[in-house]
Amino acid sequence: MKGLVLHADWKPKDGYTLTEFEKETGKAINGNSVWHNPRLSIEDLPEPSPQPGQVLLEIKACGVCGSDMHFYETDSDGYILYPGLTKFPCVLGHELSGRVVALGEGVKDLKIGDMVCAEEMIWCGDCTPCRNGFPNQCSNLEEIGFTIDGAFAKYMAIGARYCWKIDSIAERYGEDSAWEMGAMVEPSCVAYNAIFERGGGFRPGGYAVIFGAGPIGLASIGLCKAAGAAKVLAFDISPTRRELASKMGADSVHDPSKENPVDVILGATGGEGADFMIESAGVPAITYPSMEKVLAVNARIVQASRAAEKVPIYLENFQVRAAQIFGAQGHSGNGTFPNVIRLMAAGRLDMRQIVTSRYSLKNISQGIAKGGDRTDGKIMAKM
Repeated sequence: MKGLVLHADWKPKDGYTLTEFEKETGKAINGNSVWHNPRLSIEDLPEPSPQPGQVLLEIKACGVCGSDMHFYETDSDGYILYPGLTKFPCVLGHELSGRVVALGEGVKDLKIGDMVCAEEMIWCGDCTPCRNGFPNQCSNLEEIGFTIDGAFAKYMAIGARYCWKIDSIAERYGEDSAWEMGAMVEPSCVAYNAIFERGGGFRPGGYAVIFGAGPIGLASIGLCKAAGAAKVLAFDISPTRRELASKMGADSVHDPSKENPVDVILGATGGEGADFMIESAGVPAITYPSMEKVLAVNARIVQASRAAEKVPIYLENFQVRAAQIFGAQGHSGNGTFPNVIRLMAAGRLDMRQIVTSRYSLKNISQGIAKGGDRTDGKIMAKM
């Protein structure tokens, strides 16, 4: 079968000290400090076979994530931009939908022919964080498309316990649309986890602000509207993404390079400030100075994007406003996947409208390169 493989050189930066874990496993904890000279290629790969507890999926659709772009893009020294857990070579792709075509021994809850999406976080279920209800912080975490082979391929084997049926989405939108919607469940779950699980959500009637209208930001807009925000404000420098933000339900959308976010937010909220803010732009050094000036009392900020940079903040603002910052990673646990699927099937979260480009598998590397322009909503590979 064909698959899109990323190769990179293990070349720790000067001054970066490898941990014993990194030495033993070949996994980089801080990928942008280790992996050099990334290269993408379509390769002939052996077709996987499902092991006990696994299913074999025929991949139907797979979205391009910002992390895929950060694997491809490099800094001035040739290191990848993605700052997280990685191991290469690896078949990329983790925002997927597919049909079950084979079952491993012991699989009972899925059958051949089922339409499913899947989690990207391959949590073990046995470590202390998993047992304490924190699968996204699993001590033995593997990630499809990051440390183990992902879904930019014809087939992928994955544990059945990480798969979720999307039949209800197909019943509402039809099979073809369901494959694309199914591939967007995973990034939508990242937003759901950030807003409702990590950030604790907001009361209906609250003011929500989203910085960055990429796929996570766009899903956040839709989720905040579905949750009853009185106003949802969005900021992005891309005209295309601002248009998509309006489609997803933002009440007002602004270009932060032309409008001061502080003035916009205070004006829209009558000076009260934002109750809930999401950093999904990936530029916290730019966004946080604005966010800390518009904190409503008991405001919450969720860091949903990945950015390998330190951010100066004035803690006095957070103390006097009783405000909080939450870190968010992943999407697993807490009923997140079934809840997002239900929202989609109910018509409360229609992610179809953010797909702006479609590629075949053989051309998906071009889609990843195009994603670097930061102008698309969701770039999709259709198998």
